[in-house]
Amino acid sequence: MELNTKEIVKKMILDSQEMVRDYEVHSKKVNDSEIADIFKKFAEECGYQASELQKILKDKF
Repeated sequence: MELNTKEIVKKMILDSQEMVRDYEVHSKKVNDSEIADIFKKFAEECGYQASELQKILKDKF
């Protein structure tokens, strides 16, 4: 089954949101504060991506 553009955007939103959760969870589990900070930064970046994709979904579909 091939996905259309709207379905791909929705999938990428879910993937980005899952990455946010994963990075946040892992940032609390690692013992290295430098790595924890990097994971927190990555979570923010993935959140930004999810937000931008939500805008695309709203504006174009």
